[in-house]
Amino acid sequence: MATEKNKLEEDYFARLEREERERIQAQADKEAAEAERAARKATHAGRCGKCGGVLTPRDFRGVEIDLCDDCGSVLLDPGELEQLAGKDASGAMAGLAALFRFRK
Repeated sequence: MATEKNKLEEDYFARLEREERERIQAQADKEAAEAERAARKATHAGRCGKCGGVLTPRDFRGVEIDLCDDCGSVLLDPGELEQLAGKDASGAMAGLAALFRFRK
């Protein structure tokens, strides 16, 4: 009887330790992912995602877009494609806006 109780206690504490290790590992993984995102953001801030060139803000039809000085790529911030597409929901630009709309 005593050995069965000891086994149950050992199993219980082993499970608690395993759950704590898993929780700590999950937290460490989350922090590592956040640090990686921050490092990527710092490395690429103001840079073209295609060639790494410098992005220069330019006014285009009343919307400030970012244009790469090296390759000519255009970077649109969230909502800028919709602003450029305008209110006409049947146009090609609106179709592009719907295609690139991100949902969280």
